[in-house]
Amino acid sequence: MSAGEWVSSSMPYVAATGVGPADAWAAEAAARGRRGGQRIVDAGEVPATAQVAELLGVAEGRAVVVRRRVMYLDDRPCELTDTYYPASIARGTRLAGTAKIPGGAVALLRELGHMGVLVREDVTARMPTPEEREALRTEPDEPVLRLARVTLDADDRPIQADLMAMPAGLQRLRYELRIG
Repeated sequence: MSAGEWVSSSMPYVAATGVGPADAWAAEAAARGRRGGQRIVDAGEVPATAQVAELLGVAEGRAVVVRRRVMYLDDRPCELTDTYYPASIARGTRLAGTAKIPGGAVALLRELGHMGVLVREDVTARMPTPEEREALRTEPDEPVLRLARVTLDADDRPIQADLMAMPAGLQRLRYELRIG
């Protein structure tokens, strides 16, 4: 692994264990001797785009709740994360606000009666939009990884969808699958 590369696993962000740190990102960075942080830049109800509608299983244009964040590693923006929830789950909750959520959003979902049991992720690469390039401070020819994640409950209902953009040169995503 090169000095600038960051290895991440999705598990800490999708499994609310009820124990451990409230900020999984800061804890993951600290375990590697780094400093992780985040800034919530916007939250509230928005109409679902086609991609968000597909992920959440709602009609395009239907109201959903979004939390938009910039993730930092050692004070450098390293990821843009937009997390979406069906309005029927998140409307009127702390998920619809910009304040940090004690214990994290996944723990709050569980408190609200929504526990994820299956996560599906798709990873693609593309050139960043001008807004992404500016927010991530990337070079014009530097691609981003785009991760789309949906979390489903025991009845296969989507309870959360995440759309993330990360500078490709700084990331390595790690997936471990148990066989048998």
